Amino acid sequence: MTPLGDPLRVVLTCPYSLSVDGGVQGQVLGLARELRAQGVDARVLAPSDGPPPEPGVVSLGPTRRFSSNGSIAPITVGRVVAARTFEAVRALRPDVVHLHEPLSPMHYPLILGTDLPAIGTFHAAHTGRNAWYDTFRYPLAKMVDRLSAITAVSEEARRNVEELTGEGCEIIPNGVDVQIFSQAPPWPSSQPAIAFLGRHEPRKGLAVLLEAFVGIDRAVDLWIMGEGPQTASLRSQYEKYSTPKKRIEWIGHVSESEKAARLGGSTIACFPSLEGESFGIVLLEAMAARTPVVASDLAGYRHVARPNREGIMVHPGDVMGLRSALQELLDKKELRQTMVDAGVRRTEKFLLENVAAKFHELYRAAVAGRQTLPQS
Repeated sequence: MTPLGDPLRVVLTCPYSLSVDGGVQGQVLGLARELRAQGVDARVLAPSDGPPPEPGVVSLGPTRRFSSNGSIAPITVGRVVAARTFEAVRALRPDVVHLHEPLSPMHYPLILGTDLPAIGTFHAAHTGRNAWYDTFRYPLAKMVDRLSAITAVSEEARRNVEELTGEGCEIIPNGVDVQIFSQAPPWPSSQPAIAFLGRHEPRKGLAVLLEAFVGIDRAVDLWIMGEGPQTASLRSQYEKYSTPKKRIEWIGHVSESEKAARLGGSTIACFPSLEGESFGIVLLEAMAARTPVVASDLAGYRHVARPNREGIMVHPGDVMGLRSALQELLDKKELRQTMVDAGVRRTEKFLLENVAAKFHELYRAAVAGRQTLPQS
């Protein structure tokens, strides 16, 4: 335990591999950095399929891929991982643990096998039935009951909590470090560019964007950041449409600095997901980079970019509608600037420093009557 007067010691956990780009992973790492800047001794405990991506991270080892919510989740499961998680927390001796996606298998020993104060944050917005919830509803409900406080990143994520517990919870949205994006030198481009950032899988709608892009009648580039199971097939299918006038650039994985530069250097950022988005952190990053957005009209995205204010929203999967929206923003400089200005104002609602401060308050409240891990 932390001696009285010393910085609060917090362990943040993430069930997804930190070697894979993802909204939850990025939020956990960013929140830990901001908490440290605010004087909290914050460490991250998560699996990784390589070296830990930055200081302050304890790796739980490699992951396996499981189908979840229309995506492939790189998570870690099994008794060995459970024991490793428990022992890592014992060694770090935190005052409180902050569990992201708290009902993931790796969190079971931490919630039911310890008396540590625990905050649980729900991120996902599941579409359809959730087999994990349905199969293990009773033990999962016990896990929820043991949490000191529960938060969700959006109304969509909160509904998942309500379905399981019958109770609501506080919404603390994801946050963005605005300076990373607003101060990044824009990536140079000789002509307008549309940026896509996300995993290349059906749920993210990259195929819809590519089909919309090939029908745009003007000089424009398409920057495709990220990787995934569809990369090879989509690249093979659409490579023939890449010309000097309309280049399709398959950029792959990008660093945080290149992501910020690419978003800042693009004319439009496009996020055409089909379903399953509880929060639009990538929209928020684009807005912080002073770039207007075109995105699917999903509730999680509307929570960030409001239709016809910070962005243009299109019905999911509508190729013609997406093409029309992209063409409109490419053609109307004044409209782009209006949305940029609105987006910059909107990001003030989601500053990472404010999100970290809210969680700091929750940690302090949860730590009242501190308890430690059992020593056996």
